[in-house]
Amino acid sequence: MAKIPDVRRNIRDDIVAGRLGFGSRITIDELASRYGVSHMPIREALRELHGEGLVVIEPNRGARIPPIDISFVENFFDTRSALEVVLTRRAARMCSPAILAELLRMEGDLERFMERGDHAAVLVANRAFHQCIYEQAGNPEALAVVDRHWLLIAALWSRYGYGEERYVGVANDHRHIIFALESADPEAAGVLMTAHVLKAKQDMMRRMRAASPTVSLAS
Repeated sequence: MAKIPDVRRNIRDDIVAGRLGFGSRITIDELASRYGVSHMPIREALRELHGEGLVVIEPNRGARIPPIDISFVENFFDTRSALEVVLTRRAARMCSPAILAELLRMEGDLERFMERGDHAAVLVANRAFHQCIYEQAGNPEALAVVDRHWLLIAALWSRYGYGEERYVGVANDHRHIIFALESADPEAAGVLMTAHVLKAKQDMMRRMRAASPTVSLAS
């Protein structure tokens, strides 16, 4: 039997890929049959995906999949950006020399993965880099909101591509963010993180539009 995280990942991937119809209703029986699991892991996975905004659970009506389009992704990135900037600004006041050294080490690993063109490892290392910064802010509630969206972001990048031309910009952004944290400069750190997330948002939206003239993920 599949583990709950695997069921959640499988449903998420099928939603992002359009294999589960956008705007359609889904039932626990249908999903249990599709993934070969019992009802319990399906219920748990749907609750988690509801928290990510990928599933809407309606009392007495079951669950449905909302449209995942340009508007959804734009709002998604805007929400994350607001939280990530707040966490980065606060982290700028709290990063110890040991944490700064760890960030430099992590960035070095990330850049080596970029040089090898290892896209999957880049996504994992990028998540770890950002998490290390946000953990310093001491705001577990905001961190939890940001953290639960990472797998959706990875699924979107995996579908639409993460061009190697973006690697240089990401590495450069990260290095400047580390310098701002080292300087204990929350204003600079916040501005740099704002620009960093905005670039990711614009790149994703550009790729979505190029992939579908109707700017929908359903195709």
